[in-house]
Amino acid sequence: MSDQNILHVQEPSEHWGGPWTEKKLNAFSKYVDAYLTILQAHPYWQTIYFDGFAGSGSRKYPKTSLYNQLQITLEEEEGYKGAAERVVRLKKSFDYYYFVDNQDGIEKLQAKLTSLPEAEGKELLFRQEDCNLELKKLATAMRSNEYAALVLLDPFGMQINWDAIANLKNTRSDIWILLPTGVIVNRLLDKAGKLKSIALLESFFGLTEEVIRKEFYKTEQQLTLFGEDEITRKISDPIHHIANMYIQQLKTVWKYVTDEPLILSNSRNVPIYHFVFASNNAAAKNIAKDIIKRI
Repeated sequence: MSDQNILHVQEPSEHWGGPWTEKKLNAFSKYVDAYLTILQAHPYWQTIYFDGFAGSGSRKYPKTSLYNQLQITLEEEEGYKGAAERVVRLKKSFDYYYFVDNQDGIEKLQAKLTSLPEAEGKELLFRQEDCNLELKKLATAMRSNEYAALVLLDPFGMQINWDAIANLKNTRSDIWILLPTGVIVNRLLDKAGKLKSIALLESFFGLTEEVIRKEFYKTEQQLTLFGEDEITRKISDPIHHIANMYIQQLKTVWKYVTDEPLILSNSRNVPIYHFVFASNNAAAKNIAKDIIKRI
């Protein structure tokens, strides 16, 4: 099984979750409300809500050797997202709602959302497809000047390839993306620098192995009884550096990115995710920045 498949998980149960998931949902919901309010002044743009991992089925994670190696806890793995339902329930609406997930997740979500009274008259589209492919389709559609899109990428793992995100450059798009900084990426950056999952890291960051090693590891010469040995050491505070590196990458696609993302920590106050916002609109960034400060 490839690393990409190993690090893929389905949607969590709606009965699971913790305070950090509520923080994320609250931040996003507040932004959606502000976004739709502003877009009401621009009726000539058709609005799209794109949710890349929208389903809400049960999480089934293969207990592979890598899974055990990463020592992922239930608290880190499980959390009810609920963003799709919250967005559909809003009185203010998008012209199109685009939900993407695997078969089990998307079928359950479709049954749930289409049964909501608030969904009546709304254009809900459900796609059982790789989110990377659907992002590329969205980017192609966004070349037209008639659309404005709000994108939510909320995977548990590292399924999003950087190339798919980079396709959104020069589009009228705002994006919130959940980065598994502490829960997965930091664990793949092992202390010894062996980087057994380097292909996955390269795809995630959109950077080469050489750059990744330079950013996260320092080498030094150490004198021993047998001469000099080269010692590789991992940098201190790698979790925040992961987020900062990704933010710098986002700045190559969007003009305005939150330099201080929403940090989501576990019960031991260890950062496990960073929730980052990017846009080509300065006012949008200021709104997101203010929301993050107040959460």
